[in-house]
Amino acid sequence: MAYDVIVVGSGPGGYPAAIRASQLGFKVAIIEKESLGGICLNWGCIPTKALLKSAEVMQYAQHSTNYGINVSGAEHDFGAVIKRSRGVADKMSKGVQFLMKKNKIDVIMGFGKLLSKGKVEVTAADGKKQVVEGKYIILATGARARNLPNLPIDGKKIIGYREAMSLPTQPKSMIVVGSGAIGSEFAYFYNTLGTKITLVEFLPKIVPVEDDDVSKELEKQFKKQGITVMTSSEVVSVDTKGNGVVAKVKTPTGEVTLEADILLSAVGIVANIEGIGLEENGIKTEKGKIVADKTQQTTLAGVYTIGDCAPGQALAHVATKEGILAAESIAYLEKKFAHQPEPIDYGNVPGCTYCDPQVASIGLTEKQAKDAGYELKIGKFPFIASGKASAAGATDGFVKVIFDAKYGEFLGAHMIGYNVTELIAEVSVARKLETTWHEILGAIHPHPTMSEAVKEATAAAYGEAIDI
Repeated sequence: MAYDVIVVGSGPGGYPAAIRASQLGFKVAIIEKESLGGICLNWGCIPTKALLKSAEVMQYAQHSTNYGINVSGAEHDFGAVIKRSRGVADKMSKGVQFLMKKNKIDVIMGFGKLLSKGKVEVTAADGKKQVVEGKYIILATGARARNLPNLPIDGKKIIGYREAMSLPTQPKSMIVVGSGAIGSEFAYFYNTLGTKITLVEFLPKIVPVEDDDVSKELEKQFKKQGITVMTSSEVVSVDTKGNGVVAKVKTPTGEVTLEADILLSAVGIVANIEGIGLEENGIKTEKGKIVADKTQQTTLAGVYTIGDCAPGQALAHVATKEGILAAESIAYLEKKFAHQPEPIDYGNVPGCTYCDPQVASIGLTEKQAKDAGYELKIGKFPFIASGKASAAGATDGFVKVIFDAKYGEFLGAHMIGYNVTELIAEVSVARKLETTWHEILGAIHPHPTMSEAVKEATAAAYGEAIDI
């Protein structure tokens, strides 16, 4: 079978790439070894948000008296919580199936391997092989949980994010190793449902990519919720011989022993680049990723790469943008698109963590901005001063904004609090438009809203704050 474009992988990068290519007039096939929608829809972004929503509802029930509502005897059904999450994921995966039909994209189930330029071998679950031909190929093979030698994932006592989403029974205690987005979200989820959580982070602060002020605030809130937080700590060994796990942890004050029913390894991800034909075709890799140029093309002409197996941030929204860029770059070469697509600005990518309080950020942290030599104007607005936050009973956290003092350039924003993952888009658009502090203050923000905090923090940076 011959196509114009073949996409290998149907995650949040692959399926948008296929749809955009189809919209641009190409005959498209997509190859998927497991479930349409990839990890994001089936085992990542979407089902975790369903779990986190259940935890949020449980929190409301536990603190209902704060709102003048008496809810007694609120209990959770762990099996039903997991079942709801899987149902949400299944529904979304079926939605991708519909989109493939709507856009006349052929779906080929199996493992895709690049044979040569323009040829992909697909091995089905039953072992049968077929060769699919296409002028252009987009590799969107995604990533999997990183498996460290001292934390060998067995799927039972030492688990990854995938098993954490579908445990048959709720553990009474859990050690979570790694406090990035995955670790922090699962720590919050299980803690809220009553599992005793110990969060272990190798670096000096949790959510280590975030601004220092945000990390400190999240650690404070986690401890307030009953989570034990250990930073600058390393799990050196795990014994799984008994009923649970026994972990030896090296801390700044010496080695300690932790015991729990289960250990969740959330120490990052590794790209799926093995066995897909890269070496055989001379496609260059670097630091475990497939090298790509500004159009997402690899070192082999006609072969592109997007998503977690490409060099950019391993985030679903980055994968989607890269997929669309790859499709439009191909269309430009084929004279089906009017202009060369604009390359992605990886310095303007929002990051979100959906624990409670939520964390969202974009651009430079305060430390990064100082290290880059900028003179700064920094403003911070605490949600305790927000009328909407007070009405919602969600006064923890703040919005912090960072501007270049010389030109007013919007260098970064860092938020922690209720629903801040919905607020960060304003800053993404503002920075894309090269907005300065002046335009943020000049734009009327609706009242009462949490989004006013962006304006108020900006006002604080320039000595014009009204509400603090």
